Amino acid sequence: MTEQAEKTFPNLTDFADVTLLNDEGKSVKLTDFLGKRVLIFMFPKADTPGCTTQACGFRDAFPKITDAGATVIGMSADTPKALAAWKKKQNLPYTLISDPEHKVIDRFHSYGERSFMGKSYMGIIRSHYVFDTEGKLIDAQNGIKPQDSIDKGVAALTKA
Repeated sequence: MTEQAEKTFPNLTDFADVTLLNDEGKSVKLTDFLGKRVLIFMFPKADTPGCTTQACGFRDAFPKITDAGATVIGMSADTPKALAAWKKKQNLPYTLISDPEHKVIDRFHSYGERSFMGKSYMGIIRSHYVFDTEGKLIDAQNGIKPQDSIDKGVAALTKA
């Protein structure tokens, strides 16, 4: 597993008691996805350029991902309504989950200081995490660029 220095990351099973809303406004748990390899990518804001690049990259690779018995989940602090609109606009075939209270995002160290055009602010750090069929974390990538997330994430999901 690729590890980030001095950070520990949870497994999917560590969220058995956490319920969030998906892009359809339905309650979901991360443990609902056990039995498949899963990539969760965390993104700052729906319908922004980098996030759309990342999301559409996973969309375009989705047939290859599902053929490998895996799936993708996108997660941000956006509302289910905003996620649904973006999902429809970009024809995303996978689940998007809203985590406005950072019940999951914070546990993956995916919220912190960011900078844009010389200004620092707090926000979601683009990241992805890959889990095996039992929910064990096998790859963690914090602060990754959109294209690198697609390339590394798809490779981790589809390797035999």
